[in-house]
Amino acid sequence: MAKAATKAQNERATTFTEAFSSFSVNDLEKAEEFYSDILGLEANLTNEGLKLEFENSGSVFIYPKDDHQPATFTVLNLKVPDIDAAVDDLGRRGVSFEEYGGEIETDDKGIFRGAKKSNGPNIAWFKDPAGNILSVIEERAS
Repeated sequence: MAKAATKAQNERATTFTEAFSSFSVNDLEKAEEFYSDILGLEANLTNEGLKLEFENSGSVFIYPKDDHQPATFTVLNLKVPDIDAAVDDLGRRGVSFEEYGGEIETDDKGIFRGAKKSNGPNIAWFKDPAGNILSVIEERAS
């Protein structure tokens, strides 16, 4: 894990104990069903929102927002060992993958084959019920 030591950090006594990211949805019940039942993630519903727990990387908090507008960028990347297997499995669960052209042209399965072109990882994008963009991204062998 990278350290972010800066001059300003050394001058202040601030201690950060945890970091997490968050994004909004317009329907928390639909989000819980999608993230828990469809994606199979550990999703804990609280009074404030939905907390996704990841064994090896912390958590993500999803909060309800009446005037929610989906982001135009990927809000959550989920690493997988085999992108084809992940896309096939999620497709069977009802997930539809986005289709893109140009520099990130996807194939007929919805996968951008960046590794094959030495142009980034293999990745496939899809949306949650609130329209937020998510991805499955293939882990590269070290």
